[in-house]
Amino acid sequence: MVVGAGLAAAVAPAAGASSAGASADPVETIDLWPHGAPGGPVPGLVEVIDQRSHDPALPDRAIHGISRPRMVVFRPARPNGAAVLISPGGGYRWVVVDKEGYEFGRWLAARGFTAFVLFYRLPGEGWAGGPDTPLQDAQRAMRLIRHRASDYGIDSARVAALGFSAGGHVCADLAARFATPVYAAVDAADALSARPIYAAPLYPVISMDAAIAHPGSRALLLGPSPTATLEATHSPDRQIPLDAPPHFLLHAEDDPAVPVENTLRLHAALRARKIPVEMHLFAEGGHGFGLRLAAGKPVAVWPDLWLAWAMRLGFG
Repeated sequence: MVVGAGLAAAVAPAAGASSAGASADPVETIDLWPHGAPGGPVPGLVEVIDQRSHDPALPDRAIHGISRPRMVVFRPARPNGAAVLISPGGGYRWVVVDKEGYEFGRWLAARGFTAFVLFYRLPGEGWAGGPDTPLQDAQRAMRLIRHRASDYGIDSARVAALGFSAGGHVCADLAARFATPVYAAVDAADALSARPIYAAPLYPVISMDAAIAHPGSRALLLGPSPTATLEATHSPDRQIPLDAPPHFLLHAEDDPAVPVENTLRLHAALRARKIPVEMHLFAEGGHGFGLRLAAGKPVAVWPDLWLAWAMRLGFG
């Protein structure tokens, strides 16, 4: 466990680590809020990084107590002009750094995409924005990427969002409520659109309906006794606008943590609004597989399926 240290310095991989998952961490970071995040500071909030792996070649870090929301940048050697905002999962308890953040950031950069891994604030840690706190950070991140597009060789119109698990909820919420005002503008970047050109919520938390919701995410996002209105507001499948972006959906039917019905409901809602959507379901895969836990299983094809979909839409 590392407390109160910067991520790049505090969680550098062990010497000699050689796997893709343990490559050197990127050092380029973009703070989201120039004068501090809205609704804070939260007294006593200290950033903590937990190392959950005993294998130095396969780090598995999780971070909570985030008071300085930010993006970590993976620059490709040859940018293709497209960018992806990655929101890792963690059940709104923490943000998973490696297997749902940095590993896919490296995968994208190797294929020409500029990747931005989002360290968003957690809604259960006392922020005034409550359940809108992660969306505040996601909207701001999309706007900042567009505002600084020329710095990264990015076409500001070609910025997509992708998220895993609870980060899939961040992604889906952004794709549904990109135009909903959830914070006061702080600079010129906030005049830009927060709408992702495409969205890919993967094995996502979607519905706040207690019958199918991920209990931990629901409790940390909405509290112990949410109203029906609060549940509906924070269920992206019930907030799809007519101008929502095309979606790529992925889920394993044997997911023991987030029922596949979450993705099925989002799929049905998108189709009802006539939003283009491609969905892939796998009989086996479990939850939280990312890249590393998908290896050797049929679900391991998912990154190539996403890439093929993106290319068909002219994103690559």
